Amino acid sequence: MLNQRTSELFMQLAADASSLQCVVSEIGGGSVLDAGIHTRGSLGAGINLARLCMAGKAEIMIAPCDAAVLGSNNAVFVCTDEPVKACLAAQYAGWPVQTDHYFAMGSGPMRAARGREATLLELDLVESTDTVVGVLESDQLPDAEVIAMIAEQCSVAANQVRLAVAPSSSLAGSVQVVARAIETAMHKLHELKFDVTKIVSATGHAPLPPPAKPGDMVTGIGRTNDAILYGATVSLWVDCDDDAVEAIAAKVPSHTSGDHGKPFAETFKQYNYDFYKVDPMLFSPAVVTIHNLQSGRSWNHGKIATAVLRQSFSS
Repeated sequence: MLNQRTSELFMQLAADASSLQCVVSEIGGGSVLDAGIHTRGSLGAGINLARLCMAGKAEIMIAPCDAAVLGSNNAVFVCTDEPVKACLAAQYAGWPVQTDHYFAMGSGPMRAARGREATLLELDLVESTDTVVGVLESDQLPDAEVIAMIAEQCSVAANQVRLAVAPSSSLAGSVQVVARAIETAMHKLHELKFDVTKIVSATGHAPLPPPAKPGDMVTGIGRTNDAILYGATVSLWVDCDDDAVEAIAAKVPSHTSGDHGKPFAETFKQYNYDFYKVDPMLFSPAVVTIHNLQSGRSWNHGKIATAVLRQSFSS
């Protein structure tokens, strides 16, 4: 059970919250970990938020990278042997958590418990559980109304809701968003009608951008998305016929979208800051390599856009 496993990770993180510059509080009966709103947060907090997002089904670390190419000295590296569960059942931010007074992009295994998204239903990734864990990308902590709504939609008691929250402009928030390189490739492949259950392992890395000014959500969202759209490299190992890969490989990287080519903050503004109106085909890595375990063939498509990364990270 994804939520049960992740609940244990959450409790470990909560117990170590102070050393990670985080604070845990009780809101509406649920447990909420603040990793960057009223706290400073940390790189370690960001890595742990990414682990929660992926239901503990991936290894995540910060590693050095070539600043001349990627515009940053550091990258977030992710490795998983369960990419469907880690990325599509848990990490994908497919739940707009919204009330009259609150909005956040929701991810984590709580989505599998809610079970309302088409992708979850199509891939049989819905689960029943007594406790749920989620990560919210927001510059506000949820209130009791939000906790109650999440509990109701996931069919659990409010005191069994566990949430970690950080804005994209924070240190921890930046890490957890940039850790989504594989997830964006997986989601796009599913949209392209590729059988994602044939993907058996995956790695991905993307540059860790400088955090935006506190409260500047647009710049934070822009830089973290640019890190993936223009700087992420993903490798996928598949077990299927070559024809299935050949049909979609060139379509996966972000440059195939008409919205590609300028910093995401500009695109975001173009759509009146509505994330869900942006061309969904844009949300994918800059470079994708697919290795077929059946045939030994490999496909590599896409390109790093160094100029866009430099413009975004220095704006």
